[in-house]
Amino acid sequence: MQELTQDRFLERIHTAIDQLGDAEKLNIFITADAGKIQTSAHQYAENFSQRKSEALVGKLIGIKDNINVHGIPTTCGSHILNKFKAPYSATVIDRIEDAGGFIFGKTNLDEFAMGSSNEHSYYGPVKNPNDPTRVPGGSSGGSAAAVKLGIVDMALGSETGGSVRQPAAFCGVVGLKPSYGRVSRYGLVAFASSFDQIAPFGRSVQDVANLLQVIAGHDPKDSTSVDIPVPDYLSQPIESVQGKKIGVPSTYFAEGLDSEIEERIQTVLDWLKLEGADIVDIDLPHADYSIATYYILTTAEASSNLARYDGMRYGLRKENESLETTFQNTRSDGFGDEVKRRIMLGTYVLSAGYYEAYYGKAQKVRRLIKSDFDNAFETVDAIITPTTPTTAFELGAKTADPLEMYLSDIYTAPANLTGMPGISIPVGTDSNDLPIGLQILAKPFDEETILQLGHYIEQRWKTD
Repeated sequence: MQELTQDRFLERIHTAIDQLGDAEKLNIFITADAGKIQTSAHQYAENFSQRKSEALVGKLIGIKDNINVHGIPTTCGSHILNKFKAPYSATVIDRIEDAGGFIFGKTNLDEFAMGSSNEHSYYGPVKNPNDPTRVPGGSSGGSAAAVKLGIVDMALGSETGGSVRQPAAFCGVVGLKPSYGRVSRYGLVAFASSFDQIAPFGRSVQDVANLLQVIAGHDPKDSTSVDIPVPDYLSQPIESVQGKKIGVPSTYFAEGLDSEIEERIQTVLDWLKLEGADIVDIDLPHADYSIATYYILTTAEASSNLARYDGMRYGLRKENESLETTFQNTRSDGFGDEVKRRIMLGTYVLSAGYYEAYYGKAQKVRRLIKSDFDNAFETVDAIITPTTPTTAFELGAKTADPLEMYLSDIYTAPANLTGMPGISIPVGTDSNDLPIGLQILAKPFDEETILQLGHYIEQRWKTD
């Protein structure tokens, strides 16, 4: 491997700038100005010799546009944040820059991270680099597409119910959702505060491990950040899976799963068994309630979090003769249909007379779902499932049916309900040359296990 020098870094920047035309065709970025990138790159390169020891030196990083970068617009893919510029940087941005990472641009997303296809952005849909007639997944589809295109080395997204792992599977890259509390949320625009986590994308498990290594760890600015040590994730990759217990839930291989995805995941499981792993059937009795529970709780939290967008403090303001009409006009014009749908759902489940019937009951079911996984991890080291029930679907295929769209998160939402980590790694393609993702789950704060196992599969298992 050639040593990264100042000249080679600038060559990499120029290549990425040349790719902005391709990125524009796919609608990947909301903010990525070639002139400003070039100016920043030359300023960065002036101190290149002092950066050689930094963990992310020379790496180009894409940032989902719901994460604050000081002085750069944070739009959340919404008209209501028109002309808003971040007054400070998120903790993860400070840590990336301290580690030598170069912030390349802000990526497109479903408005306020609400979506599974990246078709709900005020700035238009993102297209899948593998097939521009198909979605890249959402809500972090812009970040996944930027990594797949190769315009950036790594990217940050955010996860509320699968918004990193699902687009990672659709685009054919690696995406990891950390444990809740592992990565600071300071500077992340909230969707559902008890679910949201900032999460990394990369072209390999090693890339994702390197980025997670930098951004993980306690942050006193975030009250939900957990103060526990961050291990050196891939300092000693595992050489064998002999004796590893891997759980496989039959409920994840039921009706609705694409047959080619099921066959491919089963092929990997059969190979792991030959490698010495112990494949164990596990029972998750409340898994069928995951999607209903997830959407009740997240819409409730969203309706509360998005109440602050009223035209008074920042962003869009539709002035009128009365304060109430100003609020109404600002929110009506500023929010898209999907965000309005979730605000109304959330307000309903929190309303008098319905709180206990919906929100209260969903919190109890969330506890049961977590108990199911806690019980499973008493007997297995990790759980393997498909990441998604289908490969990337065509643009517009599910926008008319929100319920069908919501089922795209059926295998990923439990990790956000329970706080456990999960990773999606590509394991080949289907008959249409569309990527297939395999998901690995582990107990909370055991990212090391999913990274080690994911790296082992990535390095040793070969597709047909």
